[in-house]
Amino acid sequence: MSDKKQIYLNPPQQEAIYTGAHTSVFVGGRRIGKTHGIAAPWLLRNLQRMPRSSGGIVVPTYKHGLTNTLPGTLNALESFGYKRNVHFHIGHRPPKSAGFEKPLIEPESYDSVISWYNGSIQYIISQDRKGTSNSLTLDYVDVDEARYIDYNQLKDETFPANGGIKSHFGHIPWHHSLLITSDMPTTKRGSWFLSYKEKTDNEVIETIHGIINEIWKIKTRIATGDSPAYLKNYLNSLYRSLSQLRAVAIYYREWSSIENLLVLGEKYIAQMKRDLPPLIFQTSILCRRIGILKDGFYQSMVESLHYYSSFDNSYLDGLDFNFSKIDKECCLQDKDVNLDDALCIAMDYNSNINWIVTGQERDGEMLTLKSFYVKYERKIREVVQDFCNYYRYHHTRTVVYYYDTTALGSNYAVNDEDFASVVISTFESLDWTILPVNLGNPLPHMEKHLLINRAFKGESGLFPRINKPNNEALVMAMEKTGTRIGTNGFKKDKTGEKLMETEEDKLEYRTDGTDAFDTLCIGMNKFPYRNIYMGMGGGMM
Repeated sequence: MSDKKQIYLNPPQQEAIYTGAHTSVFVGGRRIGKTHGIAAPWLLRNLQRMPRSSGGIVVPTYKHGLTNTLPGTLNALESFGYKRNVHFHIGHRPPKSAGFEKPLIEPESYDSVISWYNGSIQYIISQDRKGTSNSLTLDYVDVDEARYIDYNQLKDETFPANGGIKSHFGHIPWHHSLLITSDMPTTKRGSWFLSYKEKTDNEVIETIHGIINEIWKIKTRIATGDSPAYLKNYLNSLYRSLSQLRAVAIYYREWSSIENLLVLGEKYIAQMKRDLPPLIFQTSILCRRIGILKDGFYQSMVESLHYYSSFDNSYLDGLDFNFSKIDKECCLQDKDVNLDDALCIAMDYNSNINWIVTGQERDGEMLTLKSFYVKYERKIREVVQDFCNYYRYHHTRTVVYYYDTTALGSNYAVNDEDFASVVISTFESLDWTILPVNLGNPLPHMEKHLLINRAFKGESGLFPRINKPNNEALVMAMEKTGTRIGTNGFKKDKTGEKLMETEEDKLEYRTDGTDAFDTLCIGMNKFPYRNIYMGMGGGMM
């Protein structure tokens, strides 16, 4: 009885695998199988064809690697029959009892290393840990979620390390190979890998496919007994030609999630069309290239200057690759929050969606740490509870609450109190100290626009920086917030706020959350919270 296991691969996965190009760039929609059918087989092939080699798995942040890349990759490998602590170990030196071979170049530390039975290893290279590629000698590199990768850092740190030992693996077409996988990017900075499309020589790819077809026909003839002596020599020459072409080939493909329809089913595609905003559906499902709004309300916001990520990797290290623990989100995972400093918040109130945007001032910068929103039956009290739960380890349990007159005398999101009263009473009931700051009447849109965009340009006030992984919906909304000319002149385009939520227009990607950001920005600049907190007798770090 055969112990072989059959595994289904969809057509895009099959094409990428049998092409076997030295450089492969696979841009695919959600659940097309980038991890299970592309990255995992690619890694498995390389580590087996190059025993005792060293590979690199590049992730944008350590947390992303632990929550997205590694769990999916290891689950895929285990579905192929490879078991953790049997065929591979992660995060520590394999015990001698495992009988593993040693890599050609042993790592100084095994803290972020996957070790395999045949001596092959893979380094987990996270870009939020500067210099993690320095001094490494790699035989291949896998770049995961490339749209979040800093290309300059990749080019300066990791690509130079991808120059392993040619004396051992120089004859392997996948030595120094590169795999890049991603959803379709939505920003210019995240689009660096799309240029590989122009670098692809389609004639080389077609020739590879032709040789593979010819090899299959020759092997079929040999298997049926029709095997003249010259056929085996011809077959060997085909293999040599195939290896030579693969060693120089660049393969670039864009695939829609619909290519995996047999597995996903039509209901999944329909559900994604219903649940995702149009931009996300177009890029993440249909894999289409979409431009970003250039003349919006936040036109001075630049991804490379104003977005950042900041995870406390020492806390994540302490979880010892126990992926289930990482799901319990809290502020201990965030390196940018000062737990001894008050948290500044501003909110937006709506009958269907309510927001909190959280910030702190640091060295002349306004850090937008994290945003929260709740929808429909969950209202103001619930979003405050979510905030308090996330920051449950905060030392002073103090918030500076910025609000304007739109929070007073209104109650369509609650029963009998205005918004500000509900916010204050809820924080107090949860044993938090709240320092309310009334900003007065809202600024006119033009004045608000000038204040915020001057801050983004670094011309005045605190320089805004946004923790993108902790504010994904907010960032998406800000990037798409437009302007219009109303009866009183220039305005933020908020015409969609009062419309019913639809399949293609989700509440969290509208302008509600951006209004909370505006209030926070105005409050932190015009009423510095350090002055407020010190005036109340608080101590600041």
